[in-house]
Amino acid sequence: MFDHRGWIKFDYDLDIAAWVDAAHRDALGVIADPNMQAEWLQCEGTWFVGVDALPSCKVGTIAGTPLKGRVMDWLSQVDTKPMHPAQLSVIYKGYPKLRKDEGEAAFNYRRKRDAAHVDGLLPVGEARRRMLKEPHAYILGVPLNSCSPKASPLVIWEGSHIIMAQTFEKAFSDTPPQRWHTVDLTDVYKAARRQVFDTCPRVAVHADPGEVYVVHRLALHGIAPWAEGASAPKEGRMIAYLRPQLTDVSKWADL
Repeated sequence: MFDHRGWIKFDYDLDIAAWVDAAHRDALGVIADPNMQAEWLQCEGTWFVGVDALPSCKVGTIAGTPLKGRVMDWLSQVDTKPMHPAQLSVIYKGYPKLRKDEGEAAFNYRRKRDAAHVDGLLPVGEARRRMLKEPHAYILGVPLNSCSPKASPLVIWEGSHIIMAQTFEKAFSDTPPQRWHTVDLTDVYKAARRQVFDTCPRVAVHADPGEVYVVHRLALHGIAPWAEGASAPKEGRMIAYLRPQLTDVSKWADL
């Protein structure tokens, strides 16, 4: 299932639920912090981006509660560097609005294509050329509260990781892995995205607290607009994301 679709969902797990309880308590403090708001509240107050905003440690523990359970047993086969503090992504009713310094084309891409992207390909320089700067191993999504399925869910283009793997394998074919971070991937990446949009189904991923999902590092994914009638608690739709980086970058373009 994971190999074909590029994502997998795990059912309710008591260990994950315990981590969610601890993370949710910390998350409420984070989004109420004026300094955090100044840094991370964007899109006219409809998205708290929250990169590394949750105080989880290098093994994922938060407030003394370990990150464990069936999903972590499944992921234990992946050789990664220590985890970064978890991202706290919070979406509010009305998303998306225009992000600071975002042009019309970029905003339209956010509205119409969910700002679809592959993680780790960062814009470099004034020309914002895309290069591999963060070779993640996987994306682990952990919902922190209960929301309706249409409250700006994560969306994934199923099978897109296969197209991206073929694209990046070819792009890196003449470059040793230790130099992959210097390769300009912008044009081949855009072409691969167009192919994905034309051929891969877009699916929305919904999970409740205690459930988790894992997204393939090469899967094209984004955030859907907040749909009419969607509901969430006052604190917004909260999801924690963990993306440890691979120890061996040469495996990044592998399926």
